[in-house]
Amino acid sequence: MAERIESLKAGIIGGLSVCFSFVIASLLNTLVLAKYFQILASLQSDLNWHLWVSGAVATFTGFLFGVTYRYIIRSDPNPQLKAGGVLAFGLVRGLTQIELGWNSHSTIWPFLVLAFESVLWFGIAAIALDLAIQFRWVKPFSSI
Repeated sequence: MAERIESLKAGIIGGLSVCFSFVIASLLNTLVLAKYFQILASLQSDLNWHLWVSGAVATFTGFLFGVTYRYIIRSDPNPQLKAGGVLAFGLVRGLTQIELGWNSHSTIWPFLVLAFESVLWFGIAAIALDLAIQFRWVKPFSSI
């Protein structure tokens, strides 16, 4: 039961980190990128249900990342494991967005930005989880 609670804590930290990153990225897209780069105008988002669904999906994937990341890194300080976990989640989400853009027959640049953001979100979540483990808020998964 203790391992499940630690995984739940890791999931909550991962979800909150990705949610925070999503909000910051959405604001940056709307207030800066879409405003000053015409080719990225499709990144501008209003406060509608699409944005809420995207935020909920991002938060849920962050939760799943947090739980999984705790099991991936265990007590091993190997940076390749950490980067692999971040890239696995970020690229799955990001490459799906690129494929969507490729199939939409519009410019692919906004979708490349979204793919980059996806990798960045999970990188931020990994940093937050590493800090939580370092401060002993979350215990690493013991492989014993």
